[in-house]
Amino acid sequence: MVKDITAVKPIKDYQPHLNFEDGIEGIVDLAEIIKFSGIFELLQDLAYFTTVRVNPDLGTICWENGADFDPVVLYAKIANHNYQ
Repeated sequence: MVKDITAVKPIKDYQPHLNFEDGIEGIVDLAEIIKFSGIFELLQDLAYFTTVRVNPDLGTICWENGADFDPVVLYAKIANHNYQ
């Protein structure tokens, strides 16, 4: 089952702190999974990257240009890190 992201806070570089609806939270390094091309090209600009927000309809993080991430992937990155 997909867990929605309820809050996001840019921490440093490309590492937002994410909160999920089930209480799981943590920091994910998006630079490890982003190819800064296409719709993600603007995210290379850290000032733009920090404009990240939660889209409650999608349950994930997004930017004004339409870039977003699959919350399942983000949840797995954080949940796996928390249990290692």
